[in-house]
Amino acid sequence: MTTKTKVAGCDDEYASSLQLASQIPRRSRRRIMAGYDDEDAVILQQSLKLGKGGSTAATVIPIDSQKLMVAKFGDSRAVMSRNGVAHQLSVDHEPSNERKYIEKIGGFVSNIPGDVLRVDGQLAVARAFGDKRLKIHLCSEPDITHQAVGDQNEFVVFTSDGI
Repeated sequence: MTTKTKVAGCDDEYASSLQLASQIPRRSRRRIMAGYDDEDAVILQQSLKLGKGGSTAATVIPIDSQKLMVAKFGDSRAVMSRNGVAHQLSVDHEPSNERKYIEKIGGFVSNIPGDVLRVDGQLAVARAFGDKRLKIHLCSEPDITHQAVGDQNEFVVFTSDGI
């Protein structure tokens, strides 16, 4: 019997995929996290050329045609169609969900009426690549989940509000 954990802002199926993530080999998890760290470092090093902004990301890696490893942060999303029904593979990293972490490292989450919550009054996500001016209060560590797949799975869609 599987115990389901309630995760803020996500459905039971996504919460179950977070629990299954513990079954992902540690070496694979470390490699994905290292890849995200490396990309963040490149973007930060090139910030004068690229500008002061940043980016969010979603990555899906198929494994043995039976599983998907999903890594993501920020407000990029991955959605899978299964038998014609959309199933979320990720949830947004909103400042409200990571307020304690942000405040613990010296940042703040603004709550201006009529606006979304923002890290240091500027960014509407709590995890991102780049954003050098805010990096001290942002994390670039992705959530990594594990999703079983089969013949009923049709396709995966990646979305972003920036494109």
